[in-house]
Amino acid sequence: MLTTLQTAYSDTRAADLAWALGREPLPALAVLDLQLADAKLQLRLLGASHQVLLEEDRGSCSETVACIPGSSTPLPLGVAKRLGDWEYEFAARVETLSEGSFAGRAQELLALVADHPHGLAGTFPGSPHAFTAMLAQRTEGQVRWRTWHAYPQEGQLVVTRTRVGVRMPVPAL
Repeated sequence: MLTTLQTAYSDTRAADLAWALGREPLPALAVLDLQLADAKLQLRLLGASHQVLLEEDRGSCSETVACIPGSSTPLPLGVAKRLGDWEYEFAARVETLSEGSFAGRAQELLALVADHPHGLAGTFPGSPHAFTAMLAQRTEGQVRWRTWHAYPQEGQLVVTRTRVGVRMPVPAL
């Protein structure tokens, strides 16, 4: 699903993104509710980036990557945590692209996500290549999602990937 977000595009920077687990749902500009086997997943586009809410019988998980005023946790390159019965893994990277490469990559990603049944993308007014896009899937008992946050004024694309799965018991020796 592709939508135009009804908010002014603010000149934020990739370096302003922060990461948080466990936040309450924040006001969203666009939402996609998904049922992936026994998992309920909600992809949420915020004015300042994204939030994913995951619910299963085993518990819930909330991931927020956004420009959060007063946040003290910058966007990490990687995180691995245990959340109850789950293992949570997060990774992020920043791609810096030329203006022409950026425009092509933006069009490619928006086309990929717009037509995907588990995809949500929102473009911001004011720049045709300013967007946040999200894509989710469930494979082998794990829920995974990828996100892309575009900052055309810097030529930067922030790419994240997350995996949440059941923690495997350690076999006894």
